[in-house]
Amino acid sequence: MSRRWLGLFGGVAAVELIGVAADLTEVQWVAKPLLAPLLLGYLLSARRRVDPVAVGLVFAAAGDVALLVPGRTAFLVGMGCFLVTQLAFLTAFLRHRRPPVAAVVAYLALWAVANALLWGRLGALRLPVLGYSLALSLMAAAATGVSRRTAVGGALFLGSDLLIGLGAAGVAVPRHDLLVMATYIAALASITTGWARALATAEPASRPSPLPLRPSLS
Repeated sequence: MSRRWLGLFGGVAAVELIGVAADLTEVQWVAKPLLAPLLLGYLLSARRRVDPVAVGLVFAAAGDVALLVPGRTAFLVGMGCFLVTQLAFLTAFLRHRRPPVAAVVAYLALWAVANALLWGRLGALRLPVLGYSLALSLMAAAATGVSRRTAVGGALFLGSDLLIGLGAAGVAVPRHDLLVMATYIAALASITTGWARALATAEPASRPSPLPLRPSLS
């Protein structure tokens, strides 16, 4: 059953990327809001429980819809939704396992450098971007403590939103929108599937082994 959700996600992701590449707004309005809910369906079918990653996917879906609406207000609403997503993912990952200190230091250094370079170009978005990017960087660092797949997903999420930040700062990047969406789709998929697999692997080890049978005295 969970594979069907991933199959549907792959099909919708392909449609969304075509819509972005061809600048078909109507196609994006149909496909983009379905991405996170389909991964949520996969996660619930695999885990059969609601956890912080599932909550994060709900807010990611809301953020996707908000970012389809043009204008600064909608952009800030979308950023607020994704802030909840990052905090939810961060909570889940830290509860699972602490990340390596080196990963935290590296991501915080990247956060500081990126914000320093873009600070003069972001204008009124400086403080919202500063706070959101800190949560994003901490999430990406925490993802390294879960599994290799979630670590890749966290890095891709940061890369996708860094591209959005470059666009907000007026820095031109070839095929910007397509790169943003491709890395975002890969990030969500990697985080969700990596999280489900990490928990499935950890659960058998965490269960107490059955007591040995008492030997017969006969």
